[in-house]
Amino acid sequence: MTGVGRLDGYLVAAASRAPGAPALRCAGREVSYGELDRMANQVAAALIDAGVAPGARVGIWLDKSAAAVAAMQGALRVGAAYVPVDPLSPATRAGTILSDCQVHAVVTTARRRASLTDDGAIAARALLVEEDGPDRLRFAGAVADAGPWPARVSQASPADLAYILYTSGSTGRPKGVCVSHLAATAFVDWATGLIDARPADVFSNHAPFHFDLSVLDLYAAFSSGGCVSIVPEASAYSPTSLVEFMTRERISIWYSVPSALMLMIEHGGLLGVEDLPLRHLLFAGEPFPIRHVRALRERWPSLPMHNLYGPTETNVCTALTVGEIEPDRVRPVPIGKATCGDRVWAVTDDGREAAVGEEGELWVTGPTVMLGYWGQPPQGDGPYRTGDVVRRLDLENFDYVGRRDEMLKVRGHRIEAGEIESCLLSVPGVGEAAVVVAGEGLTAKLVAYLVEDERGGQARRPSLIALKQHSAARLPRSMIVDAVRWVAEMPRTGNGKVDRVTLRRWATEQKKEPV
Repeated sequence: MTGVGRLDGYLVAAASRAPGAPALRCAGREVSYGELDRMANQVAAALIDAGVAPGARVGIWLDKSAAAVAAMQGALRVGAAYVPVDPLSPATRAGTILSDCQVHAVVTTARRRASLTDDGAIAARALLVEEDGPDRLRFAGAVADAGPWPARVSQASPADLAYILYTSGSTGRPKGVCVSHLAATAFVDWATGLIDARPADVFSNHAPFHFDLSVLDLYAAFSSGGCVSIVPEASAYSPTSLVEFMTRERISIWYSVPSALMLMIEHGGLLGVEDLPLRHLLFAGEPFPIRHVRALRERWPSLPMHNLYGPTETNVCTALTVGEIEPDRVRPVPIGKATCGDRVWAVTDDGREAAVGEEGELWVTGPTVMLGYWGQPPQGDGPYRTGDVVRRLDLENFDYVGRRDEMLKVRGHRIEAGEIESCLLSVPGVGEAAVVVAGEGLTAKLVAYLVEDERGGQARRPSLIALKQHSAARLPRSMIVDAVRWVAEMPRTGNGKVDRVTLRRWATEQKKEPV
């Protein structure tokens, strides 16, 4: 690795060892380390020409592609931080994110730039990538004309900002998690050791680039000289396609949310695969129902499986390598013990550190903790309070119990109910809104409980289709509600807050309070 804490150092080092080796496979095309290296330098040169300086932010609003990876690398090479935006986001949300972190440039397509016309400043700073057929992207405009090597390559320090990942915000606006080079490399270095990453490895990239799981896919591969095979977005939850992808690409390191693996088990025939190419199977992002983990363990007793845990604010802070599973266990496997040089502990409601057998909120300190949220005070050296309730199993290991607050988890996506509720409340006719999750794993659904706004002049009860259409223009697909139930009034706790426990029970029972 060239330069402590530089993520692009992984690419430079690996490329210098084997420039002809495959770095990426995407849409039937293989990109060598040497080619990716040239593409990254091309982006870096264009960013320099555009006036991007160290410390600037570079938005990347592209489909999953080699061009998107090169854009990330190019931003890092000039000392900037990259900001990946969900390619499926509506333009209003993408514009909100790009404006919030004050990007100095955005790498995107002409079609997406045109949708940003409401923000002329951002659109004017766009570096274009052209769509070349349905499955490929190629550089265009200023990027295509840029020289092959940047005029300068900035040496980042470990404490510098590497990237910003936007998560759902409780105030109704997305919030940017700022991750340093130190935090990213602490995680990647630990992960490469865990799986003994090798140049011959082929990593799957199931997660989108704005999701923190992708950090392992890309940088653990680059640090070891391995290859990353990118799962097309259209196939991300197609079980048969995913199993075919795993076997066809000879994936040796698989990392995804449990929901994808559950689909592959139940509907993709994963357990019937005779020649499984995997060396390691990793999962994170949500609890993995024990029956599915048990099925994998029974089918492949010697396959190393790892349960990784941590919110975006800490990337991965605990992990468990799954061993034998007790026959009577009904809960998901534990989240394990501290990793990556972090320290974790549980704090009870009365402020004590939880003893063995007690529950408490998980707190984290250490190198993987974020710098802070963009535009808010820095995190500093204090502990990050995850909001997750855990049970202390012994001196080192923890079991996940649930969320302390009202953050939701659906198919691996961490969602703040407040952002969805704010969107629904902007629809004429909606007076109150509360969103809960019904079911678990593959059956998890977002259910909105709404109270009609009966004030004079307000529209009456919008239809489910109207609510979905309104949400689709403002929220990513993962945050669009699956069902709506109208109630006369919200159930409330003794202190006047919405009684979400009751709402979750109603949602599970498919019950609604009569209007």
